[in-house]
Amino acid sequence: MVVFPNSKINLGLFVTEKRSDGYHNIETIFYPTTLCDVLEIVKCGTHNKLTVTGKETGSAADENLCMKAYKILQNYYKLDAVQMHLHKNIPVGSGLGGGSS
Repeated sequence: MVVFPNSKINLGLFVTEKRSDGYHNIETIFYPTTLCDVLEIVKCGTHNKLTVTGKETGSAADENLCMKAYKILQNYYKLDAVQMHLHKNIPVGSGLGGGSS
């Protein structure tokens, strides 16, 4: 499976509260832009693996949000191990949603 997570601009952003898990609940209005990352996910052997090319993410594979989200899903559902490849085009920290796209 290949998906193209797009960038976005926040037209308005209000942080409503900080949650106990360190993330924030927000109210916002997004406007999508044409810049996107590329994420490929395929079944593999016994261990999840993530490779990243393109723009620097600044995080180790285990700390990447793609890997964190998949591991959470594996806790709730019987999912096979996967190989993920993320090609970053959206810069992290640019205000375009590159950290969470």
